[in-house]
This record gives sequence, structure tokens and C-alpha cells, in this order.
Amino acid sequence: MYHTIEIPLLSCFIQSQFMRIKLIFLLTLLTVSLLLAGCTSPTPPPAEQGTRTLVLTSDAFAANGTIPVRYTCDGEGLSPPLSWSNVPEGTRSFALILEDPDAPMGTYTHWVLYHIPGEMSGLPAGIPPGRELPGGELQGVNSARKAEYAGPCPPSGSTHRYVLSVWALDDAVDPSGTVDAATLRKAMENHVLGTGQLTGRYRRV
Repeated sequence: MYHTIEIPLLSCFIQSQFMRIKLIFLLTLLTVSLLLAGCTSPTPPPAEQGTRTLVLTSDAFAANGTIPVRYTCDGEGLSPPLSWSNVPEGTRSFALILEDPDAPMGTYTHWVLYHIPGEMSGLPAGIPPGRELPGGELQGVNSARKAEYAGPCPPSGSTHRYVLSVWALDDAVDPSGTVDAATLRKAMENHVLGTGQLTGRYRRV
């Protein structure tokens, strides 16, 4: 009599323990997945479908190469010289954003420049601070809320990527109010004819 009662009870106990272990395992997998997703560095959005790829280069550094000190916070803090090609027909203006997707607190915006005349094919080094520039270009604010180029300045001992993105636009967009990277991206929607990127790296000792 005792054995016929104990065996079903033992079976139920084993099944309940197995279900508990299975639930813990699934919760652990879910937690690890969420943590890994949170550790992924954000990157600028990809080019819109149907747009033409611009070729963005700099005489100061090669693609994925090291950004020279003079263009960083450890040097003169100059904006680097840039040039672009493969420009689509109908381009009336360009816009440019420089971001650090590896910043500890999330993507850091170093530079916002727009209203660049459509006939231009590049920028010289050392664009001065200020919202309105002599050539008609306008500077938005970086993450420090300043209308200027802020050179790469990662924490000591770490290498960060610095992504320059340029857009060819079918109009000279001019958002009202304070213009940051998000505001400019919103204003550019449905106006993008082409886009290109150039990534440089910088490490502080």
C-alpha cells in the first residue's frame, strides 16, 4: 500500500522539479539575451533604400584609419578636411554629422553641419565655431550643446570609432529652433538623394 502511493507522489515531485529547472533555464537565457542587446553599440542608421552612395574621403586619414592628433581634443581640435563625390543629380544641399557610437553613455554627437551648398564637393580643415558660417553653411549643436566641431576625446586607454555621415539632399532643409542630430535627421526625411560614410579611429593613452 505505501509503495503504490509513494511512487506517483515521487513522479509528480520529479516532474515539478524538472519544470522548475526548465523555467529557470529559460529565464536565464532571456536575461543574457537582454544584457547582450544592451551592450551593443548603437550605430548611425543605414542609407535609405533607393539612394545613391556618396564617396566620402579625407586627406587627413584613411577609412577606418587613425585620426591625427591635431583633429582631436589632444591637439588643435580642428575639423578634418573632407571631400565627397558620386553626387546625385538634383542635389541642392548637403548635411553632415559626426558621431561616436562607442561613447560610454550612448552615441555622442561631435558635429552637426547642414545647409552646405549643393555645388560644393568638400570642406576645408578648421571650420570655425558658430551657427552661421561665411559660406552659408549652418552648424547645429553637438552633445555639449555647442554649435561647433568637437574633436574626438575618448576615455584614456580606449579606442573609439568616429563616424562621419554625409547626405545629399534635394532641398536646403532649415529646421527651426535648436538643431541637433535627431532634429536634422527628422528634417531630412524624404529629401535624401544619397548618403556616404567615413569612419576614423582614435585612442588616447
